[in-house]
Amino acid sequence: MTFQNRYADFLSRYQRLSALRQVGGILSWDQETMMPPKGATARAVQMGSLEHVLHGLETDPAYSDLVDDLANHDEADAQQKRSVALAKRSLDRTRKVPADLAAELAKQTALGQGVWAQARAAASFADFAPALEIIVKLKREEADAIRSGRDGDVAPLSRYDALLNDFEPGMTSAVLGPLLEGMRPRLSKLRAKIADSCIKAKELVGPFDTQKQMTLSRRVADTLHYDFNAGRLDLSVHPFSSGTGGDARITTRVDEADPMGCLYSTIHEIGHALYEQGLPENWSMQPLGHHVSMGVHESQSRLWENQIGRSQAFCRWLQPQAEISFGSFGAPTAEALYAAVNRVETGFIRTEADEVHYNLHVLLRFELEQKLIEGEIDVADLEAEWNATFERDFGLAVPDAAKGVLQDVHWSCGLFGYFPTYALGNIYAAQLFAALKRDVPELHAQLADGDCTAVLAWLRSAVHQKGRLLEATDLMQEACGAAVSSAPLLDSLEDKFGALYDL
Repeated sequence: MTFQNRYADFLSRYQRLSALRQVGGILSWDQETMMPPKGATARAVQMGSLEHVLHGLETDPAYSDLVDDLANHDEADAQQKRSVALAKRSLDRTRKVPADLAAELAKQTALGQGVWAQARAAASFADFAPALEIIVKLKREEADAIRSGRDGDVAPLSRYDALLNDFEPGMTSAVLGPLLEGMRPRLSKLRAKIADSCIKAKELVGPFDTQKQMTLSRRVADTLHYDFNAGRLDLSVHPFSSGTGGDARITTRVDEADPMGCLYSTIHEIGHALYEQGLPENWSMQPLGHHVSMGVHESQSRLWENQIGRSQAFCRWLQPQAEISFGSFGAPTAEALYAAVNRVETGFIRTEADEVHYNLHVLLRFELEQKLIEGEIDVADLEAEWNATFERDFGLAVPDAAKGVLQDVHWSCGLFGYFPTYALGNIYAAQLFAALKRDVPELHAQLADGDCTAVLAWLRSAVHQKGRLLEATDLMQEACGAAVSSAPLLDSLEDKFGALYDL
């Protein structure tokens, strides 16, 4: 069989794997949005069974031997070599994790999400702790399997880094830790200056009807060019984005006292979905046709949410749109709305945090989940550790678990290693936005008119259409013309909030 025939066979088999993974994504979306509560047990079995099938297909010699052979083939061009390398990276990881462990993890995390939702509603960590103990035990086993060689020897890679690589390939905590922790001094100093400022942004006046909030969110989604023929917008306990290409699915949540929580959660998830909708169609279900990393994915959501959605220019368009939905709502001018949506206040909830506090929330989670996975703390210690660390970093006593350790869905899903990609996404977003402003000099005027066409076109070219052709750091270097640095983010925050709070 010729190389091209073998490569075509490889793509066909990879497509089958990719399609089944998308089926798993739809099952997860359904669980969070549509599934009746009593379906949780059956769904857990379904997810575990699907993971077992996927593991078997990927490690089947008919596929795995093909990947191994193609990885050493001289006839491959650059794109083919990259595709095979990506497939082999996934295969090597899958080979190390026993099928039964992978299936049990899928089952227990599917169960854990339901337990977490109920525990969060009751603000009782004790109700969630037994499920989390099972998940953490399995994630430690998974990490140990990933970092071991085929001969069973444990590699220098830490447990946490083994899991971090699932979200940010090639990244280690030794590199990421100093990058993120290096932001703390300037963020803390800026936070303290704002707290001492005599300027206080006014709160918006509610209540705000749920349907009116959703109507405004859909209007903004249209303005950002979210394709509703290729996507959905629904409600869930925790906003999230899933799906890909022609079937993107995002959710938001509504608080009738705070319309901006719904709006900016929606914008955030739209950023994710626009990335998925913009991936190259000719690479669909192929190794190159996925996002490059979760840090890059988060850069898209954070750029749309903060650099675009909370900009002074966009608020000129948004303020009259909000008045159409709500009438008088406490922000009679674009300037008043700009101040309101950039209001800095120490709070408990990460997803509601302003840009100054947000990365401090991420640093807390990064610190705690490393300790948890490495075995430095146990689940039984987690709530107390959370509360003590939060008071250390934010100066507030956590009133209950719903505002503390239970606020995020991620650990119930087994997503250890995901949290730091939020802060990395902020760093990437600031660098991308600086390059966007350089390349689109009329950007301010366009946003004031609600015209996001140039923004999306630029992101399509610089990020979306590249798929996984490049690694994240190489993609950022090519798009921005500079190595990854937190300086553009910190500089922009100091400029923006220095002006808003007259520092």
